[in-house]
Amino acid sequence: MTYQSDLLRLLDQRGYIHQLTDAAALDALAANEIVPGYIGFDATAPSLHVGSLVQIMMLRRLQQAGHKPIVVMGGGTTKVGDPSGKDESRKLLTTEAIAGNIATIRTVFERLLQFGDGPSDAIMVNNDDWLGELKYIDLLRDVGPHFTINRMLTFDSVKLRLEREQPLTFLEFNYMILPAYDFLELNRRYGCLVQFGGSDQWCNIVNVIALMPR
Repeated sequence: MTYQSDLLRLLDQRGYIHQLTDAAALDALAANEIVPGYIGFDATAPSLHVGSLVQIMMLRRLQQAGHKPIVVMGGGTTKVGDPSGKDESRKLLTTEAIAGNIATIRTVFERLLQFGDGPSDAIMVNNDDWLGELKYIDLLRDVGPHFTINRMLTFDSVKLRLEREQPLTFLEFNYMILPAYDFLELNRRYGCLVQFGGSDQWCNIVNVIALMPR
């Protein structure tokens, strides 16, 4: 496919593109307006692993193409723990430990992205700001009807754990609806239009489609 926007041409040239939900729509959007896009990072340690550099550079390329990067620190999702790629539950961290991790991780982004108030300046937000305010019954009623157990059981983060007869907690099973809710709040608060992420996060990315049209 020949892309018209500087953004997708740049990402394609750099080998960043693996899957897109609607390449033509994103290409047209990026060719005509500033696109706010985000990647989420859970704060499970004081520093990010080397694989996160690819995603950070993805945000840098987004900014270089004239668009707005949104860095979402997972202050809320880290309290739950992403089961993707894990055979056992992650250790639950205290709120204080998560806050400390976010503070140290921020310095990495400040070296590679330009933060500020301009249209293409990066911003960093914490999803605990909205996830921490959610009421459980409201979440079940407003978000739950858009996700089926049948489909959730097909996701690798769940399917592989069950195939290996490794326990998957109810806490972890709930994780997959939280990134979709993140996008909903990011769209409402900051006009976010695109979520980027690694291929291991594809199921979390497409979950947004189940929720957003509603």
